[in-house]
Amino acid sequence: MHKQTKRILVLSLGVAFIIFGLVGLVLPFLQGFLFLAIGLLLLSLYSPTIRAWMDKHTVRYPKLHAMVAKAEEWVVKVIGRP
Repeated sequence: MHKQTKRILVLSLGVAFIIFGLVGLVLPFLQGFLFLAIGLLLLSLYSPTIRAWMDKHTVRYPKLHAMVAKAEEWVVKVIGRP
């Protein structure tokens, strides 16, 4: 897969998950927090600003920070390095 195509696909999925997450915060049958977390994780692969924001807000909670790092490793293993 071309690098530019992969970038557009990952960013599009990230934005879609953010939108689903925002809708899920209002609707009781969607897990809004889960969709927001997945969307932020996907967007953080290509955005240093979002990555820094996630690090800043999860470093206070070591278990959460470890979980985010583990999830990021899994995503990188599945879709490859940006």
